[in-house]
Amino acid sequence: MCGRYTLTVPLPELVDIFDVAPPGFDYLPRYNIAPTQEAPVVARDSGGRRMGLLRWGLIPSWARDPGVGSRLINARSETVAQKPAFRQAFRTRRCLVPADGFFEWRKEGESAGGKGSKQPFWIHRATREPFGLAGLWERWVPPEGDPLHTFTILTTEATEVIRDIHPRMPVILAPEAWDRWLDPQAREKELLGLLEPYGEWDLQARPVSTLVNSPRNDQPACIEPLKGVEERG
Repeated sequence: MCGRYTLTVPLPELVDIFDVAPPGFDYLPRYNIAPTQEAPVVARDSGGRRMGLLRWGLIPSWARDPGVGSRLINARSETVAQKPAFRQAFRTRRCLVPADGFFEWRKEGESAGGKGSKQPFWIHRATREPFGLAGLWERWVPPEGDPLHTFTILTTEATEVIRDIHPRMPVILAPEAWDRWLDPQAREKELLGLLEPYGEWDLQARPVSTLVNSPRNDQPACIEPLKGVEERG
């Protein structure tokens, strides 16, 4: 799964890479984006691509309880076209989730009590350039109050660099696939073909501090190298 990620690049670079207008919200570098928090998402309308803040954790339009969103932070690419919570969004509400890294946790040896620890890794490009994760978005209207716009991140099998840390990873879309992913006329077969592990970039896995385990910690220290542990990739 993908339970935390980062977006730390300067706003002008983000706007240029994703070909969107400067957003109307305050943009700050994020070192530990967690479920139920708001984050930038790129979608397409009649005017082209646009970027807005959506809450991480998809709430289907038919949901009675918005709390379901905390359990729908990821959608498996292998079943996304069939699952009731995701299939309509997959057909009509696809998006890109800008990121420049994501976290996964590797299980370490078991302790005397039978429970092992987990070592977090920050996975990123060697260049630190951002990439677009495949996402879906939804609009949920409560009985009272304003609508909530939420998103989920699609996952797939991990590439070789990540596999011994975690068997799953977020779907990274190649830039040349972004227009197809956002195209409202794209066919299901074509879309499913985009959801493969993307190995064109040499991803690196950096062991980092357990600071990232708490969503309260959103600071550069979350991605600083952990002394004495070798980086992978």
